[in-house]
Amino acid sequence: MNYPHPIIAREGWPFLAVAVIASLAVTFIAPWYCSLPLWLASLFILQFFRDPPRNIPGDDCTVVSPADGRIVAVERTQDPYLQRDALKVSVFMNVFDVHSNRSPVDGVVEKDWYHPGKFLNATLSKASSENERKALWIKTVNGFDVVCVQVAGLIARRILCYVRSGDRLARGQRYGFIRFGSRVDVYLPPDVLVKTSIGDKVYAAESVLAELPKGRSA
Repeated sequence: MNYPHPIIAREGWPFLAVAVIASLAVTFIAPWYCSLPLWLASLFILQFFRDPPRNIPGDDCTVVSPADGRIVAVERTQDPYLQRDALKVSVFMNVFDVHSNRSPVDGVVEKDWYHPGKFLNATLSKASSENERKALWIKTVNGFDVVCVQVAGLIARRILCYVRSGDRLARGQRYGFIRFGSRVDVYLPPDVLVKTSIGDKVYAAESVLAELPKGRSA
């Protein structure tokens, strides 16, 4: 689901409006220093919900990061959604990262899953299987299977996903949002060419995580 791109994510408009109105109200009825905490809160909300446009690299074999953050896992594992061998790449978002989520590949959503769960620290490996999460199985234009999972974190209590089975996604297209710190896991075919490593800082839609095999379809 695309929409005219705002610089501040629409998910943050109500929060920002309330914070600014409260700040202005206190500014007019009390000494300036009384409103300072509210203005600081407004600035935090403003930076948290920023949603800058991105330049999307690569072609239909390129896998881009679905989120801003830091790589906390690059590992071979069992995909719990498609029951296959896979390479998992995980991106942890702290409260200072942009929290818009974007499609890692060009493709069609074959299936989506929602799992209620805990709110463990999203840097922990067990967060992938125990926390609240929303998963999308995306079939790429070349026939490869990619699973992208939004995982709630210790503070994040709201996963927003605007697509469902049958929807088509373009690489880098905005499809969801997670509020206040979280994680996104991407399960890829095991023979992808990995382009990132643990500790790397990545940016949604701009940073390349991997390249799908070229010259063949799945």
